[in-house]
Amino acid sequence: MVSVRQFFIAFALSTFVCSSAVAQEVSLPGNASSLSETHGSWTVQCVLAALADGSKAKRCILSQQQVAQNTGQRALAIELAAESGIAKGNLVLPFGLDLQKGVAFHIGEKAIGQTRQFRTCLPAGCIVDVSFDADMIASLKLGTALKVKATSVGGQDIAFSISLAGFTRAYDRVVALLET
Repeated sequence: MVSVRQFFIAFALSTFVCSSAVAQEVSLPGNASSLSETHGSWTVQCVLAALADGSKAKRCILSQQQVAQNTGQRALAIELAAESGIAKGNLVLPFGLDLQKGVAFHIGEKAIGQTRQFRTCLPAGCIVDVSFDADMIASLKLGTALKVKATSVGGQDIAFSISLAGFTRAYDRVVALLET
């Protein structure tokens, strides 16, 4: 049986916008076919994928999952790919949220970006597309937590907290891996 983590990794690497570097000599350190590193609360993962023309593409993401201690179920997951100075990806939140109200992001008390709408819900949870520009990435690198504010279907405000411990190292590592 495929674990939730394996499913989510495969989902992220195959369905959402991932950065890729395509060249004749695409490789990972040590000529590995995949790589997984932990940087604080973040995980960096890269894979080499064969393309239809026989060349290879390098796909790298940084991610974080949080599991509810009382149930052992995933509470949220975020996966981002570095692409041309921005970070794009997906945020997966649990069911029970008011989808029409979307989510807002805050670092400290400062809102970053606009309210984002949910794209869809899958068995893994409800998905929000995220995109952070260079200014937002700079704020993430300086912050300690990214707050995700949502509303439950019962009308209660809910705040999820994504640790930014290790974010700078993880993001910079993904960028560096894609450049080599």
